[in-house]
Amino acid sequence: MPTQSISTFTSVYGPVKSWRYGTSLGIDPIGSVSTCSFNCVYCQLGEIQIRTNQRQIFVPTEQIICDLQPFAPWDVDVITLSGNGEPTLALNLGEIIAQIKQITHKPVLVLTNGTLLIDPRVRTALSLADRVSVKVDAVFPEQLRRINRPIVEFNWQQVWQGIQQFRQDYKGEIGIQTMLLTSWDERSKQRYIELMRSLQPDEIQLNTPTRAKPLTHQLEARGNHTNADSLPYPVQILKQVSSDILQTFAEEIYDSTKILVRCAPHLVNS
Repeated sequence: MPTQSISTFTSVYGPVKSWRYGTSLGIDPIGSVSTCSFNCVYCQLGEIQIRTNQRQIFVPTEQIICDLQPFAPWDVDVITLSGNGEPTLALNLGEIIAQIKQITHKPVLVLTNGTLLIDPRVRTALSLADRVSVKVDAVFPEQLRRINRPIVEFNWQQVWQGIQQFRQDYKGEIGIQTMLLTSWDERSKQRYIELMRSLQPDEIQLNTPTRAKPLTHQLEARGNHTNADSLPYPVQILKQVSSDILQTFAEEIYDSTKILVRCAPHLVNS
């Protein structure tokens, strides 16, 4: 199976090994210039180059399908749309998902920050995926501004309404990804538990930054790069929350909601 070259852009990369999803083949519908509605402080891509919430076609569907062919027979657990930014910004998202499923017969996962789920066209496109994982790193507007650094002042209630609406309509498997950079106070934890109890996702994934953050944008950081010492570019080592803190919070969530919680690298209450 071919490997990703860092000298030229290809919309398909990997396979990438994930504690959450197994072996995944990455699909990048955004292109070589990182583009997102967030500029998260922990982003593995480094600083986002174009910050926008305007949708467009970045990579033609035909190019993605062409880039996908050399990876046949796609001996992976899942095919994941993520890549160099926020995949729901791609206007051809639904078309990409549909064609990938038709060609590979593999489950398709989309990782999203959820900011565009207020748009019914985005929800319709995402509904074609087998699994969707939504980022929820904040439960209050001030947390959102500090951690995710949105490019516009998103209305937190509207963003959450979009996530709730998608959950209500979606027939596939939905997960929530939450990155903890510090131990949350009791107010934040209780609010998070209330939101999860209301949303009832299929699972929750609690993370802490295990990857160093490049100081400048790095396309090759789409894949695994946990060993900071071996990287050919300067990085920032981010503070991690201890496994005990993650485990304790995971157990609190499960006890209050009975929702499956995955806490890297362990499975809580399976």
